[in-house]
Amino acid sequence: MSLLRLLKGLDRAGVAFVVIGGVAAVAHGSARVTNDLDICYDPDVANTDRLARLLRRWHAYPRGVEPGLPFILDARTFRDVHVFTLVTDEGDLDLMDEVAGVGPFERVRAASQLVTVEGARVSILGLDALIRAKRATRRPRDEDALVELEALRELGRRKRRVRREE
Repeated sequence: MSLLRLLKGLDRAGVAFVVIGGVAAVAHGSARVTNDLDICYDPDVANTDRLARLLRRWHAYPRGVEPGLPFILDARTFRDVHVFTLVTDEGDLDLMDEVAGVGPFERVRAASQLVTVEGARVSILGLDALIRAKRATRRPRDEDALVELEALRELGRRKRRVRREE
């Protein structure tokens, strides 16, 4: 899997998305390892058309589903299904059109920050919103990650205070 190829491919295809989950946590300094890319996508029809075309090129298929079953990936699928866990030629990709604790895509985008990764412009969910999202899921692995994310937030606050005092 190549997270970089996934990010660059989404960027080149003009897909509006925000990186959430483990990769966003790593971008904020987390030492945790993740094996997939989680994104929140804009459910706008033009955006889901672009996303569906890209995912078809990547041979996307539902993760954990028996191979060979019918799976049509188009704008209608995005209208009817709001969370996808997919395996692709580029790696595992989880998609959702809203994030628990944050809200629908527009709120997720408003709570994100733009970064450049190897030439690709990528929005990453901000640390405060990521903490809210992890709290809202109530999964044991997210509870564990919260301790680290909250420590990173406090470290950032202390660094900003020191800079202001200088």
